[in-house]
Amino acid sequence: MIPARYAASRFPAKLMQDLSGKPVIVRTYEAAVHTGLFHAVYVVTDSPVIYDTITSIGGLALMSKKEHECGSDRIAEAVTDMDVDIIVNVQGDEPFTDRESLASVLAVFKNDVTKEIDLASLMVKITDEDEINNPNTVKVIVDNRNFALYFSRAPIPFPRAKEAGTVYYKHKGIYAFRKSALMDFQRLPMLPLEATEKIEAIRYLEYGKKIKMVETSVSGIEIDTPEDLEKAQAAWK
Repeated sequence: MIPARYAASRFPAKLMQDLSGKPVIVRTYEAAVHTGLFHAVYVVTDSPVIYDTITSIGGLALMSKKEHECGSDRIAEAVTDMDVDIIVNVQGDEPFTDRESLASVLAVFKNDVTKEIDLASLMVKITDEDEINNPNTVKVIVDNRNFALYFSRAPIPFPRAKEAGTVYYKHKGIYAFRKSALMDFQRLPMLPLEATEKIEAIRYLEYGKKIKMVETSVSGIEIDTPEDLEKAQAAWK
């Protein structure tokens, strides 16, 4: 499932911007399909423009019936009546989505015989101080089994003792959910931590869900700003 809003506060209509001859949302959709990992790939959108763009290339798209504050809510509405076990959320602004990273997230559930894991997601090591301190970069800290402890826009952990050699991880916005966890998310109200940070993954933690993080070396390029689009154009070439 690829949630795709037309509006965006930092970069309006970013998903319809041209990326080497095709809109960003089409590049992302094609990347997800070409992994060959899924029974079906859908774009779930509030925009007739995005809907028509995807269906015009023979893709699968669904129109949201309600207004939603986040991608999890949009996807939950879309899959309510679907007979599925695992749903993967690929962000619409991730045209460099790769097979290896998605396969590693799905493998979490194949190995989870006790079904203790509610969600799986990706993290990538970061060393650039500007990125570590950038509030647009969501950081994650994990326990010794790589279960998420917290997500934040702040640099976590705070580097009071730099000689400790801590590693910083950026959270990549790709999730795999058990359907039951996604349905719970939809009905549970937002709590103060999520409301403060504006990070939907925190809601799962606040209600006791277990998120298994998988490290990847593929950072990709998330298109949040016009500058990101310029980087994507250069990388695509």
